[in-house]
Amino acid sequence: MVAGELVQEHARADTGGPDDVTPAGKIPEPLGGSGKETPLRDREEEEHEVPAGETEEMLPAGGDGTGAEAKAETLHTRLYRRRFVVLAVFSLYSMANAFQWIQYSIITHVFSRYYHVTSDRVDWLSIVYMLAYVPLIFPATWLLDRTGLRLTALLGAGLNCAGAWLKCASVRPERFGVTVTAQLVCAAAQVFILGLPSRIASVWFGPHEVSTACATAVLGNQLGIAIGFLLPPVLVPSTPDDVELTSHNIGIMFYGTAAVCTGLLVLTAIVIKDSPPVPPSQAQAVLPDRLPDDYSYRRSIYNLMTNKAFVLLLISYGIMTGSFYSVSTLLNQMILSCYQNQELNAGRIGLTLVVAGMVGSILCGLWLDYTKTYKMTTLIIYALSFLGMLVFTFTLDLDNIHLVFFTAGVLGFFMTGYLPLGFEFAVEITYPESEGTSSGLLNAFAQSNTHQNIWDVLVEIFNISHISSLSLLEQFTQTSKRSPLFTS
Repeated sequence: MVAGELVQEHARADTGGPDDVTPAGKIPEPLGGSGKETPLRDREEEEHEVPAGETEEMLPAGGDGTGAEAKAETLHTRLYRRRFVVLAVFSLYSMANAFQWIQYSIITHVFSRYYHVTSDRVDWLSIVYMLAYVPLIFPATWLLDRTGLRLTALLGAGLNCAGAWLKCASVRPERFGVTVTAQLVCAAAQVFILGLPSRIASVWFGPHEVSTACATAVLGNQLGIAIGFLLPPVLVPSTPDDVELTSHNIGIMFYGTAAVCTGLLVLTAIVIKDSPPVPPSQAQAVLPDRLPDDYSYRRSIYNLMTNKAFVLLLISYGIMTGSFYSVSTLLNQMILSCYQNQELNAGRIGLTLVVAGMVGSILCGLWLDYTKTYKMTTLIIYALSFLGMLVFTFTLDLDNIHLVFFTAGVLGFFMTGYLPLGFEFAVEITYPESEGTSSGLLNAFAQSNTHQNIWDVLVEIFNISHISSLSLLEQFTQTSKRSPLFTS
């Protein structure tokens, strides 16, 4: 099945009436059999039978009517209430991982004084997430395809928990190397997290819920970034003359994060399963329960990279999301370079940017579940995000902090709100390739598009020249336009 057929399948489901429709002329029987009371467990689950016409279209032509009728009986779908718990647990531990990504950068000045390092060394604690993702995403997506959702989720939650506890051992000014190691562990954890939203949405949710579920899963990551912008400036205020107090405040933040990650690891082990017993949609019902013996992960990558629509999405999504990562990583330095003593407002501006994006994510998901107009919505959001970036860049130094709040909110609404749309668009145009593989490649390209950030840090380390944060954003845009991907 190609993407167009998948969209047509959604359209058939939209015009076919309610989900629990039985074939004409047949009287539905209780799950437990005729004349028997339905078990309580099954009564609590929402069951959705396949319309007869849709079943016939999905079965191969030919054969006698008996074989087709037997096949039709197996192609029923069901939505389990457990799907909401799976989605909630994933969103929470994705939130914890995103919080650990940004918790250093938003108070760069505090950590640079505490560990006696320059600010660019603290920036590396965020950039390391991007460096680790690109090489590790390929084995991670291979593992997801081969072993399923549960093991991948456990690895993500487990590494996130281990990194959080290792940070607790770094609360000493001379232990900067320990905190770098801990952040590397957390960076490895995100490889097993960022590619899962589309997999969870497609495996656990029905065709009318997929985009909203994916948006909600991405929402957890955005919420973690928002909390990462808000809490560290409050928990670890600037106290340059009191190292003991700074150590105490950093310890509270690190130990609190470790405790939360431990609880989420336990919940992940209890709640998350590979898939529900019965598929939630026809697209999932026609897929094999397990990978065929001749499945080739390399072939899957090749199919994706020769799909022109996916390559165009890969480039555009990478630039859009990479720009968001760039702004997030350097937001503290950008705000403080234009507005002195505004550490708390730097965090609040980041919070505004991400919360606006969370609203945009939910609205995008609801809109796509209703219309399925992926291409038109993508083009509109790209245009508005570009305008938002221009306004944010050229109004940042106008000595009006309230204007910065407004422009950051507008930028975040469109730019961050697009994240789940890109995942679902990729699933639609690459079906039946693995959702984890397409999502992983999108994230890998987004992470690699922060190369201008890394170059800026290297320039400062080797004292070649000085590049301001605003110049970095401008050079990032110029470098992206000069890329061979756009001139070919």
